[in-house]
Amino acid sequence: MPARLRRRRRHAPTGRPSVAVIGTRGYPSYYGGFETAVRRIAPALVDAGWDVTVYGRDGSTRDDDPARDRRVTSRLTKGVESKSLSTLSYGLTAVLDALVRRPDAALVMNVANGFWLPLLRLRGIPVLVNVDGIEWERAKWGRAAKTVFRLGAKASARFANGLICDAREIVRRWQADFGVDGLFIPYGGDPVRDLPVEPGQRHRGYALVVARFVPENTVVEFVEAARAIAERHDVVIVGSTGYGGELDELVRGLADEDDRVTWLGHVSDDDRLHALWQHAGAYFHGHSVGGTNPALVQAMFAGAPVVARDTVYNREVLDGAGVLVAPEPAAIAAAVTALLDDPAEQQRLSEAALARAADAYTWRSVCDAYEEALRATLPRSR
Repeated sequence: MPARLRRRRRHAPTGRPSVAVIGTRGYPSYYGGFETAVRRIAPALVDAGWDVTVYGRDGSTRDDDPARDRRVTSRLTKGVESKSLSTLSYGLTAVLDALVRRPDAALVMNVANGFWLPLLRLRGIPVLVNVDGIEWERAKWGRAAKTVFRLGAKASARFANGLICDAREIVRRWQADFGVDGLFIPYGGDPVRDLPVEPGQRHRGYALVVARFVPENTVVEFVEAARAIAERHDVVIVGSTGYGGELDELVRGLADEDDRVTWLGHVSDDDRLHALWQHAGAYFHGHSVGGTNPALVQAMFAGAPVVARDTVYNREVLDGAGVLVAPEPAAIAAAVTALLDDPAEQQRLSEAALARAADAYTWRSVCDAYEEALRATLPRSR
């Protein structure tokens, strides 16, 4: 049976096609890449003629958020708050509620929810699944979680009407691993207006890293590199694990012992984060798994000169508009320091990143692609 539900707002029947968005923390939420995407996609779908319902979790959204579009319906379901069960449990309760309401289509985020796709299929609801990255290769997950993601991916490949991949390399991996094609739709970013420099810093005078503190984001290697970078330049670190632990203590210890290193923790203010990217002398992007990373795209829109871990995903996104390095402290320190010492190269990379972002990663093109993909799932009579 569906969990007890709280209802925020309901549209009267309109004759418009309806879509349920399942698998995020809700709307509007600021937790991660999926939530960032839904904040833009949901209102754009309303503009394009859809009734949109986004399922979420209690405590992850705010009714008084000024960025909230009241035309988007938000529904909260219950689930189990744990690292291993939250996605599965909240996904199930959202799907059960959607079965009752029977939208014309569903947009499901995260292949862990692939287990519930047969229920939607039996109800005649066509489904698009955003597969995210190759979750079963992430170091942060244990063996059981990796198995769940792999099995969920197999279910998604079998039961989804279509798969959305946010990088061309993810499309290739799904073809190779599961024998199915995916539709390439990346994440987008926003142009950044001129913003003030962070107090205590100077334009192009500091190295910056923005990352959730997990092993695959090269946090430990950057901390070691920061010790060398901070001999001559300031270093600003944004991020945390979200729950405390060894990586937080490692960064806190570095900031306490070196006056040139500043740890800001998690920054939820978009303007502040955009300003940090806009004025950085070198932004290190250490994400190693996933596809198109929203933070990298937004850093490019801010004109940050980028030094990135050399991965197939980062190469695809940057397409020459950044410096690629091996995930070793000495290599990271050398590349970041060289860029901080070279204003001409900073300017060149800043302009290249802006041009690449504007050409390939606008939210307008992303939202249009989602709307076209969803409309293609509808019966012709609809």
